[in-house]
Amino acid sequence: MSTITTENQQYLTYILTDGDSKVAVVPERGGIVTSWQINGKEVFYLDAERFKDPSLSVRGGIPLLFPICGNLVDDTYTLEDGDTYKLKQHGFGRTLPWEVTQQSTDDGASLTLTLTSSEETLAVYPFDFQLDYIYTLKGNTLEQRFRHTNLSDEPMPFSTGTHPYFAVSDKTKLVFDIPSTDYKVKGGKEVFTFDGQFDFDQEEIDFAFINLEGETTTVKDG
Repeated sequence: MSTITTENQQYLTYILTDGDSKVAVVPERGGIVTSWQINGKEVFYLDAERFKDPSLSVRGGIPLLFPICGNLVDDTYTLEDGDTYKLKQHGFGRTLPWEVTQQSTDDGASLTLTLTSSEETLAVYPFDFQLDYIYTLKGNTLEQRFRHTNLSDEPMPFSTGTHPYFAVSDKTKLVFDIPSTDYKVKGGKEVFTFDGQFDFDQEEIDFAFINLEGETTTVKDG
């Protein structure tokens, strides 16, 4: 049985339930998924203290990235017409409030969140748009689907993605299956070869894998 309910926590939170799985979505805080539990076990990590402070970026759950993924040099970009704009890391999708525009429990628990262009977005990204991100919980599977509609008269360049934070019992036992062995370190141009393991003694790991030979990556928590 699938259900969608709401709870008045710090923010209005939508709770999607299907069987033994439960997902929490907070539209007001960037449309983020903050929790996914299967049989009571939490799938995602969330820095609860940072989440309480709306002036801080969220570390945890699944932040939604739009219209860029990553960061720009000096947080600046220039369009073909020569106009220059400022855009912070990962864009504004993860910080603005989204609106719940559709929900269904016909085939799993499904919630559609919508973000449209505004004076605030046009100041840093001069395109009219509508984004629809759909979360569907069905059994032990959480599906995300994205629909990007360009409402401008000219082509709309963008990147989109998600930034999931997974909770793991022991990161040294993780097993990765990535359809590439070539990667670059953030900010660098040199290409390195991936041997299947990450050095978790590093303060931060920020790799971009290139020359992909497939569309699916899996990580198993041993």
